[in-house]
Amino acid sequence: MKKLVLTGAAGRLGSYLREPLSKMCEELISTDLAEELDTTYPGETYIKADLQDLDAMVQLLAGADMVVHFGAIGDEAPFETLLGPNFIGAYNIWEAAYRNGLRRVVYASSIHAVGMHKKTDFIGIDAPHKPDTFYGLAKCFAEDLASLYWDKRGLESVCMRILSCAQVSNPRAVGTWLSYDDLIQLVQRSIDTPATEFSVVYGVSDNDRAPVDNAKASHLGYRPKDNAEQFAKEIFAESGPLDLTDAGNLHHGGPFAAVDLGNSGVAHLNLKSDDTGKE
Repeated sequence: MKKLVLTGAAGRLGSYLREPLSKMCEELISTDLAEELDTTYPGETYIKADLQDLDAMVQLLAGADMVVHFGAIGDEAPFETLLGPNFIGAYNIWEAAYRNGLRRVVYASSIHAVGMHKKTDFIGIDAPHKPDTFYGLAKCFAEDLASLYWDKRGLESVCMRILSCAQVSNPRAVGTWLSYDDLIQLVQRSIDTPATEFSVVYGVSDNDRAPVDNAKASHLGYRPKDNAEQFAKEIFAESGPLDLTDAGNLHHGGPFAAVDLGNSGVAHLNLKSDDTGKE
């Protein structure tokens, strides 16, 4: 592949993707709002650009084969805060990809697009949208945008509904964990699968307690290797019995299903630092 573009390259997940993506193409253009990255990999160039600027996105994606879109505000916030980067930014990516004749958009969607489904429902990729927050609503918008641009303009997309890509630090994550190695594999398969049309796939590892079903996404060839069951005994012992009056314990969206609209969900996830040197 000649050229890939990665948005959100300065973020935590984007930082894990830069090196493997740089090995999949002759030229990797990484972009974010940071002034610069500490280092770049062979074949990688960093360009500061704002997702809300359509002209900048059109210029950025010129000559690319695909764009891997991870750029956005990664938490619940007031609608007005998310409108620019998460809603308009998504439109700008798909429109810029179309104008430049890209083949595919690989998009970091989220479980929060379907976060108000009950955890006891084993949902597949065809589960109807049921967002838990304005953040989840933005993911629904982008998934529908992806579907529209395939149906009307022939631009392929893979929408990866990522569950919990961080250290396992709470009972929910025993089922929802996506390891960094599996994240990388998921993105690689979303890129190198010959034909995807409009596809949805859950970003989750091979957990014994995974609450979602990827059977209808098997054409992507994503076969996760890691399993969070190794953490289950310790995590469950630390947490004690769950409060079943807490909506966050009953829905796929976890704390995002319980917070008031506009309030942070990440603040309630008890995330731990990876301490890996990633940005």
